Formats: sequence, C-alpha cells, structure tokens
Amino acid sequence: MAFASINGLTVHYELIGNPKAKKLIVFSNALGTDFRIWLPVFDELPDDMAFLLYDSRGHGLTSDPGSPFTIDTLADDLIGLVEHLKLRQPILCGLSVGGLVVQAVAVKRPDLVKKLIVCNSAAKIGDAESWNARIETLRKGGLAAISEATMQRWFTPAFHGERAADIAGYRLMVERQDVASYIRTAEAVRDADYRGQIKDLKIPALFLAADQDGSVAASVVEDTADLVEGSAYEVIENCGHMTPVEQPEQLAALIEDFTRG
Repeated sequence: MAFASINGLTVHYELIGNPKAKKLIVFSNALGTDFRIWLPVFDELPDDMAFLLYDSRGHGLTSDPGSPFTIDTLADDLIGLVEHLKLRQPILCGLSVGGLVVQAVAVKRPDLVKKLIVCNSAAKIGDAESWNARIETLRKGGLAAISEATMQRWFTPAFHGERAADIAGYRLMVERQDVASYIRTAEAVRDADYRGQIKDLKIPALFLAADQDGSVAASVVEDTADLVEGSAYEVIENCGHMTPVEQPEQLAALIEDFTRG
C-alpha cells in the first residue's frame, strides 16, 4: 500500500511497474468501489505497461474531509496525484463516475493526458430526479438499502447465475463504503454535465459501452462519443456495468489495441 497527501486528503494508491514506461495507464474507479475492481484487467494486460490504481475521495482507504465536492474536485484530486508522482502524460481510463472524472481531467488539463478511455460513462449520467431518489433511499436505509439493486444493474443474469460468491463479495464492497461519501459523490454526479466542454476535446479518445449495462445504457455512452470528433466507440458483449470484473479479457484487448494504435 502507498499513500500521498493530495488536496488535504490521504490518497491510497498503487503504482505498478516502471512509472517511466512508454505506456502508463491510470485507472479511476466507480461509485461504491475501490481500486480492486481493476485487478482482473491488470492481469490481462502486457508486462511492458505500467499502471496507477487509486481510491477516489471517500472510497476505499482514501479520506474525505466531509464537505460537499464536485466532479471537478475529484478531477483536481487525480491531477494532484499525477503531478505528485511526476507521471508524464499517462493514459486515463475511468469507469462510470471514474469515466466522468477522467473526462473532467482531459477538459481541465489536456496537457497531462496522452489518451482517454471512458468505460460505461458519459458526459452526463442520469437526471436529478433519479439521483435524488437514490440519495433519499441512502439517507433512510444506508448502503444496504441499495446494494441488491446495484448488483442487478452491475452484472448480467448469467454472471449472477454462475458466480454467486463474486456477487456477494461485490455487494459487501458497496455496503462497506462510507455512506456520507457515497452521497456526496452521488450529488457530484447528479450536478455534472460536460457535454458543452467535451465536444472540444482533441485528445484521442475511446468510449466503451456494455450491451447489458443497467446503469449507463450503451446509447448514452454513444451519444457522448458522437460529441468527440475522431473518437472511437465499441460495445462489449455479454456484460453489465462492471466491465473490469465481468469481461476483463474483452476490456483488456480493447485497451491494449487502443493504447498501441
């Protein structure tokens, strides 16, 4: 384990491989998870790549000061970590909320980003009504009140049928996050809209969707990809929202192809 002081936070991260490698990928995780969701993908990627995994604000072992924040705040956390580690133009890859975060970094600091990979995410995710309803449920019942519905959105029926132990484990991951931090992150996602800014992006970008995603539909991901001139768009088959867990081989192949292209 490694920790850094960034923007008043204690940030938990893991830097794997040579930080001066020509291909260095930074992974940003989804709401209600920590960086362990990326480990199945890491196992499928070649040894000549380096990787930075980190827990976002209020998730995993990264602290949360307790005040409201925005997606721009989360982007500043990642920018601070990249600069702290003196990483030179990494490839950014984010899932769901992490996908919003890496888009925000690319908009704010394009000089820091070599390429952008956005997984099961968009320039705007959901609407205020649906986010407010989820937040109200959380305030009344905590994370246990939404964990089962979250598993249904995250994983396909086939995954539920074949890997019950994994479903139980990922439900525990969600339930053991800090509920106040989860709510603050949900509020940040609710209020974020990068559609007006992402269309000016000049960085090579790959947008990935999943054909059975119950959180961010493939059509929503495609709408954002259409805003970014020259971007690539692919759909991963037989997969729900948690692509790194359910289809790590497909995801790794697409990442490797894009980073070497």
